[in-house]
Amino acid sequence: MKTYKELDAWQFSMFLAKKIYEITKSFPTYEQYGLSLQMQRAAVSVPSNIAEGSGRNHKKEFVQFLYHSRGSLLELETQVELSKMLDYLDEENYLEVSSLIKRTHRIINGLIFSLKNSPTTNNQQRTTAEE
Repeated sequence: MKTYKELDAWQFSMFLAKKIYEITKSFPTYEQYGLSLQMQRAAVSVPSNIAEGSGRNHKKEFVQFLYHSRGSLLELETQVELSKMLDYLDEENYLEVSSLIKRTHRIINGLIFSLKNSPTTNNQQRTTAEE
């Protein structure tokens, strides 16, 4: 199995997190500890959960962390929508981030589907004696 750094889901979500940090720099100062921080935390949570889940002993646990990652992604999507409504995001950044979110969502869903439908191997499910 690939390392988490080789997974498209992790790579796209890292790029998305970087983009969120870049765009929130231009948000109003009073949002520094509000919406900006919430968006940054949600964005960082996406690749972090992918990485953490990939280090778990069972495929089922990895899938659970991918669900958490997807939840954080949808949280971020909501915050992006609110940022647009509040005129913190211009149209170009809004469209770019929305596209990245949709693409990352599809990739995470594909990884979940792949893991849930692949046969379990010894590497994906370790016994207590091996730990």
